[in-house]
Amino acid sequence: MTDKTPPKPEFLVLSRGQWDKDAPPEKIQQAIDEFYVWLERCIAEGRMKMGQRLAREGKLVSKHQITDGPFAETREIVGGYWFIVANSLDEAAKLAAQNPCLAYGLSYEIRPLELVRASAYAVTNETPT
Repeated sequence: MTDKTPPKPEFLVLSRGQWDKDAPPEKIQQAIDEFYVWLERCIAEGRMKMGQRLAREGKLVSKHQITDGPFAETREIVGGYWFIVANSLDEAAKLAAQNPCLAYGLSYEIRPLELVRASAYAVTNETPT
């Protein structure tokens, strides 16, 4: 008999912002080191999946042009991403709130992954309001 339990939903976590300019580098490094210990523990527990840091450079491609980035205000720059496996958006946000780097200026946007294909007839975050 096979287990028919559906997999838990996944949530994309976008790391945003910049380090507090007044924070000593050794405190920021300590938070980074604690983050990786926390992340690896959560991955081992099946509560997170690995992501990546993003490089500073990039391109924005639209139907009219290709331009250099970054593309947002400094406080909104996305520095990296990873995934949380949780039963709800609230549960995912509570787990992200444990991130040690929050104390030094970064913030985290948590977004549920939609498993269905896009449709021009469905209301999504791309649908004009």
